[in-house]
Amino acid sequence: MATSLTPEEFHSQIVLNYTDVVGEKVGGKVLSFSDEWFAAAENLIKPKEAIRDATRFVHAGAWYDGWETRRHNVEEADWVTFKLGVSSAKLIGCEVDTAFFSGNHAPFISVEAVQVLDDASIEGLDESAWETVIQKSKCFASQKHFFVRDSSTNKNYTHARLRMYPDGGIARFRLYGQVIPIHPQVKGSILDLASVNNGGVAIKVSDQHFGVAGNLLLPGRGHDMSDGWETTRSRQPGHVDWAIIRLGAKTHIKEVVIDTAHFRGNFPQKINFKAINVEEDKVPSFDSAEWVELVGDSKTSADKEHSFKIANDGVFSHVMLTIIPDGGVKRVRVFGEIA
Repeated sequence: MATSLTPEEFHSQIVLNYTDVVGEKVGGKVLSFSDEWFAAAENLIKPKEAIRDATRFVHAGAWYDGWETRRHNVEEADWVTFKLGVSSAKLIGCEVDTAFFSGNHAPFISVEAVQVLDDASIEGLDESAWETVIQKSKCFASQKHFFVRDSSTNKNYTHARLRMYPDGGIARFRLYGQVIPIHPQVKGSILDLASVNNGGVAIKVSDQHFGVAGNLLLPGRGHDMSDGWETTRSRQPGHVDWAIIRLGAKTHIKEVVIDTAHFRGNFPQKINFKAINVEEDKVPSFDSAEWVELVGDSKTSADKEHSFKIANDGVFSHVMLTIIPDGGVKRVRVFGEIA
């Protein structure tokens, strides 16, 4: 069986160190499924928590915010195949949420993965090509389950498959892994090394009451305030909020972009931006003098990309955005050359 963790353990060990590589917000997609009679498979990778409206009924029956298949499956399991939203990833663990599925939840699940060159080759793929990532594990009604691989390998995958035995419903599915990007081999190429697609991860944050810090690293400029990072209103003089990002590779930083798209009455009054070159377990506290200032306290404005050219040619592994005193930021871009 896969190792089961508590919510606190899973958050500290997995969520803060890895990326949900099948999530809709990073570009993950449902490619195929065995059945979705009662509720659509694409709901599994929606970014928001599942909801329930017990008064709502549709043609298939009661409405559910998740994936639900017909009863009495004659096969061993129902399944959904996903294309990862990143180039590829080493898979570490998953979250399976059966929220509001009570009496119709999936009794067991497993997760498999494969590395293929194109989506078309998934169809008709020999079953022996799929490798088990999370072994068959028991699930319960209306609750979150957190599973971690018993043993990991250095292999990276491009596609995943969630199986539930024999049928039933699952509200949300999160599959966490270490992103393995495909970087250009041309010397001097400028990349956004904070981007989730290039391996950036938000590893520490002061507050994320309205929007999580991981949203800072997503592609595009988003669609509203819900897919940015936003903190609570502070009342204490001198308060600041901050987010620390592990870059996808050690970097010579050339430019930093702070985007406040959609934050019009709640953007930060000022920001500053610092960086450091350390091993993962040596990242200092947000107020440490070890951080190197790349952008001093600078005014921001509503709904705008703020660009800062960086003169420091040092090598950096981590960066920290500080917002003064609080507010919301949509994206952080850290453009540079891989050291």
